[in-house]
Amino acid sequence: MRIFLIVLFTFFGSVANAQSLSLPLPPKEEIWIQPSESTGRGKPLLTSWGADVTPDNVHPEYPRPTLFRSDYHILNGYWSWKDISEKEFTRRILVPFPVESMLSGIAQRTERCVYRRTFTIPHDWPGESHILLHFGAVDWEATVFINGQQVGSHRGGYDPFSFDITPFIHRNEPNEIVVSVFDPSQRGEQPRGKQSANPSNIWYTASSGIWQTVWLEPVPQYHITSLQIHADYDTGQVTILPTVNAIHKDLTIVAEAFDGEKTVAQAFGGCDGPLLMRFNRTDIKPWSPDSPHLYQLRIQLLRKESQIDKVGSYFAFRKIETVRDQNGYPVVYLNGKRLFLMGVIDQGYWPDGLYTAPSDGAQRMDIQVAKTMGFNVIRKYQKIEPERWYFWCDRLGMLVWQDMPGGENKHPAAKQQFQTELQRMIQSRSHHPSIVTWTIFNEGMGQHNVAEYVDLVRSLDSTRLVNATSGWMDNELGDFNIAHKFPGPAMPKKDTERAAVVGLFGGLTLIPPPEYLWSQDPWGHQHVSDSDSFVERFGQMHKTLQRLIRTQGLAGAFFHQLTDIESECNGLMPYDRSSLKVHEASLEQINSETIRMGSE
Repeated sequence: MRIFLIVLFTFFGSVANAQSLSLPLPPKEEIWIQPSESTGRGKPLLTSWGADVTPDNVHPEYPRPTLFRSDYHILNGYWSWKDISEKEFTRRILVPFPVESMLSGIAQRTERCVYRRTFTIPHDWPGESHILLHFGAVDWEATVFINGQQVGSHRGGYDPFSFDITPFIHRNEPNEIVVSVFDPSQRGEQPRGKQSANPSNIWYTASSGIWQTVWLEPVPQYHITSLQIHADYDTGQVTILPTVNAIHKDLTIVAEAFDGEKTVAQAFGGCDGPLLMRFNRTDIKPWSPDSPHLYQLRIQLLRKESQIDKVGSYFAFRKIETVRDQNGYPVVYLNGKRLFLMGVIDQGYWPDGLYTAPSDGAQRMDIQVAKTMGFNVIRKYQKIEPERWYFWCDRLGMLVWQDMPGGENKHPAAKQQFQTELQRMIQSRSHHPSIVTWTIFNEGMGQHNVAEYVDLVRSLDSTRLVNATSGWMDNELGDFNIAHKFPGPAMPKKDTERAAVVGLFGGLTLIPPPEYLWSQDPWGHQHVSDSDSFVERFGQMHKTLQRLIRTQGLAGAFFHQLTDIESECNGLMPYDRSSLKVHEASLEQINSETIRMGSE
């Protein structure tokens, strides 16, 4: 047991004829394609983390912290690559960086492309084990072949998917994997957020293809495929629902929870129902930005009392809700105490990796900088991150408002795809205590059937709040009444039933020196001349927020934004994160005063 805990706690601190392959297309009425558009690019910028990337060290971390196994084989690194129009694999790409990114080595726009590499099953993996092939995310449609045979396909640019490739592999010789990808970008209606094949203004370079980690994992015939965990703050009860790939009468589950290395709870039961752990309510350690306490979890799958599978995970006790204050205004409470949400917008783009951070440390740094500046919540704007980003929010103590990336949603098939990907977002990310709000629609993009979606989200996850329609087209649904205003801040229209939040304000634009610019035509919402002017204007905006807190019960506000992105230069850091535009302590002092006032 001790060895397993040390591994878990340490974790927390490729013979097909490719020329003959073609991506099978769905019927035309289901693909929603418009005429093609040209692409545009800015100047290459390399982050310090990107400069350290090599084919041997590209995102080597185990990518799924909520269902951790100690045996795995990362397939990141160089793959052969070709555009669908090319006959031969004459180029190579660095996975998992998007095709359009500089770090990929391709840095061009493509709608259809093919990846290929070989792999060998590690010799120390049991011969009877099943081999799972995992993809963190591929944008947007992927069809996978092993040794010339199609093993499956997947649509959805942000969610993980896996295949059991055991019937297709050779145990003691090289195997070939081929991945055929189709991504129409804005020619399609699929969820894509701010991606564009023709980036400009608030629309950024598309991120096509494999953009999250690919890995292999050996599992027994019967194995745990997923976990649902709910830690009830009010009662101290933890409900754990493991899913096993097949039910068998001889299978049982043992769950153990740890606080540090101390065992604090255990549960035992069959694999076809939930397991219950009970904590003394007065003994639990709640999770919050000030004290992000995580309990470690070990789950064992037994067959006739012999362990056949084991996974690690974690959970936390925390409760988010809206409550009326003494003046009758709905405000946000975390763990029974009022908390003003002082947030920052983060769109998750990198100049060298686009959708993919150059390293795990790089994405951790973004979160840490936001926290050091005094923000207590990040709104992940129009993007879903790899799981390890949320793990760092869990670990460091950063609340998250999570957006569903927007799509056009004009046709029935597109609306169904949006709903499918929304459900997958909640299912794949709901394990993370840092996420406290789901945003369904932003600024009217693809907005439809709002009431049905609010009901759907609440049915899938009753432990979080819902931002139904952020900005512009309010349907008076969900938990928040949102206003987007630049430079602002401005109070939303009066609503006595929902918490009032300034969903976007700021847009202060301090243009960095030319060597830090992606575009020679930078722009922003409100220009300032230097750091002192930035801080002065930031402070003036907070005086307005503080007045709205006192007089109208404002519950939260989100400053736009954490970093510059391409030609948009209204970030607190330049696009390459090489420096801060303002001193952290100056913003921390201002943010802390607003949080204090709004949390009384």
